[in-house]
Amino acid sequence: MSVQKLYAGAKLRETRTHLGLTQKAFAEKLSISLPYLNQMENNHRPISSAVILALVQEFGFDVSELAIGDGERMVTDLREALADPLFKDAAPALLDLRLVATNAPAVGRAFLALHRAYMQTNERFASLDEALGSGEVRPGASPWEEVRDFFHYCDNYIDAVDRAAERFVADRPTDRAIEDTLADLGITLRLTTEDTAIRQFDPTTKTLTLQASAARSTRRFQALHQIALLTKADLLDATLDLARFQSEQARDIAKIGLANYFAGAALMPYAHFLNHAKSTRHDLEKLAHHFGASLEQVSHRLSTLQRPGAKGVPVFFVRVDQAGTITKRHSATRLQFARYGGACPLWNVHSAFETPGQFIRQLAETPDGVRYLCLAREVTHGGGAWRAPVRRYAIGLGCEISHATEFVYSDGLDTSDATTFEAIGISCRICPRANCHQRSLPPLERTLQIDHNSRRTLPYEVLD
Repeated sequence: MSVQKLYAGAKLRETRTHLGLTQKAFAEKLSISLPYLNQMENNHRPISSAVILALVQEFGFDVSELAIGDGERMVTDLREALADPLFKDAAPALLDLRLVATNAPAVGRAFLALHRAYMQTNERFASLDEALGSGEVRPGASPWEEVRDFFHYCDNYIDAVDRAAERFVADRPTDRAIEDTLADLGITLRLTTEDTAIRQFDPTTKTLTLQASAARSTRRFQALHQIALLTKADLLDATLDLARFQSEQARDIAKIGLANYFAGAALMPYAHFLNHAKSTRHDLEKLAHHFGASLEQVSHRLSTLQRPGAKGVPVFFVRVDQAGTITKRHSATRLQFARYGGACPLWNVHSAFETPGQFIRQLAETPDGVRYLCLAREVTHGGGAWRAPVRRYAIGLGCEISHATEFVYSDGLDTSDATTFEAIGISCRICPRANCHQRSLPPLERTLQIDHNSRRTLPYEVLD
C-alpha cells in the first residue's frame, strides 16, 4: 500500500484516544516530537512511513484502517444530503467535503443528523392532516436511521460481541452449544405448528418456542438470539452505553441488532468462517451448507469480516425489497448506497426478482471509475402454510474487481475488457452521468438544457 501523502489525522487521533494516551505520551511511543504529532493529527502533514511502522510494531495497528475508514462513506452521505434542492445554490465543492470527512468527521455526522431530522420533519408535515385525523401523530426523530448509522460507522463489525460469540462455540459444535446452554439455563425448547411468532420466550415457564415451519437456519439463529439476550446482557448493554443513542427506542432496536450480530457470529465463528470462505473462493452455497446457514446469513456475515489484523475480502452487502427499498446495507468497499430513495435501476440486484433461485453476475463501473464484480439473487421467506404471506427480497454482494478472482463467481468473466462493465450509479440525484437512459431525476449538481423542439430519451440534456 502506498504511504505517500497519506493524511489520516482523524484516525490517528481516534487511535490515541482509544489507547487513553496524551499527545506527549503517544509521541514518545512513536519516537517523534510533540509538534510533529500535532501537525499529523490536524492533517497539516501526511503520516510518514516511519510512523506507520511504529504504529504496527508498538500497537499492532492494522495499516489498512488508515486508508479505508469512514471518509468515503461520509463523503458519499454528505454529497447525497447536499443534493437536496435546499442547498442548490450553496452546495460545497467535493474537495471541501473531503476536508470535512478527514479533518472534522464529528461535524459531518452532526450535519447528517441535522439533515435527517429536517427530512423527517418535512415528511411529517406533508402527512400532518392525515395524521391528525387518525390521531397517530408521534413526535421525535425515527430511531431506525440512528441505529443503521451506528452499524454503518462501526464497519458492521462489533469486536467484543464477535469474539464473545466465537468463544461461545470455541470447543463444541454450534448445535451442541445451543443445547448445552439451554439445558444449563433450565429452558425447554418447543417447536410449534401454530400460527404464532417465529420466536417466543416465556420467562415464567422458561419455555422457548420456535416456529416449526421456519427453515432450520432460522430456528438456529433465533435460538442463538435468545441466548444472547439471556447470557450476554451485560456485554450488549455495555456496548449500547458506548453508542449513546438519543432515545430508548433506538437503544432497544440496537439491542436486537447486537443480539442478531451475536447469533450470526456464533452460527459462523469468525476464524473458521474466514478460512472456509477463502478455501471455497466465497462460494455462498457451499458456505451455507457447511455452516447450516441461509444464503442471506452467509452474505451478511461476509460483510462483517473486518477484524483488525484478520480482515476478509472487503465486500458490499445489500438487501432490497420488491419496491426497490434498501432494507439492509453495508459496504466495506468504496461503493456506498443511497440513503434516500432506491438503488440505481441499472444494478443487477433488481433483475434478481425476474430469475428466482438463480445467481446473476454483473461487471459494473461506478461514476468514479471503480469497477466491481456484483452478485445478486432472489430469496424467499415462505409463510409455511397455504395463503400465508410470502416475503421476497433480493440480496446483492460484491467486491472491487481487484479481488474478483477470490470469488468463484468471477470464473469465465472477462474482467480485462472495459466494454463488459455496465455503467451504474448510486442515486440519480448525485449521479453525474449525462446520458443514462434510466435516469428518474436530473442531477442537482449539473446544469440542464431544455429544448422544446427536440425530445430524446430524457426531456432535457445534462450539460457538463
